[in-house]
Amino acid sequence: MSTNKKKQAPGEAGRKLIALNKKARHDYFIDDSYEAGLALSGWEVKALRAGRAQIKEGYVLLKDGEAWLFGAHISPLPSASTHVNPDPVRTRKLLLQRRQIDHLVGLVERKGYTLVPLSLYWKKGKAKLEIGLARGKKKYDKRAAEKDRDWQRQKERIMKQ
Repeated sequence: MSTNKKKQAPGEAGRKLIALNKKARHDYFIDDSYEAGLALSGWEVKALRAGRAQIKEGYVLLKDGEAWLFGAHISPLPSASTHVNPDPVRTRKLLLQRRQIDHLVGLVERKGYTLVPLSLYWKKGKAKLEIGLARGKKKYDKRAAEKDRDWQRQKERIMKQ
């Protein structure tokens, strides 16, 4: 009996994607990526299990030696508890090692990088956020990337025939 599972890359074993930020790769050059845990409340975990998250407008700030996720939207389920007042866009703390935070602070403050959320996923039952160390793209960079993508697509068509 055959199973209908997709093959995953070696580093992606056990990952189940919740949300993806395609806009980040379009607007930024991603130089490096880090995996961070999220400090969530109960209703947020239930909403993530239902896939009700959006990180497109999210960004990461480093304040007082801690990393914080701003602007990510997690919609509460209609069956959320009555005694909890859910805030869909509240600030969430990111769980990173002290060494990683110190390294990121140096790059963001001195070299002009920014931190953007790339993807939100489950890993071994825990919600993880992949954040990217990014540099902004100019308009001409975006056009060049689009031109390269079109050329690759045309090459594939030609090679098929």
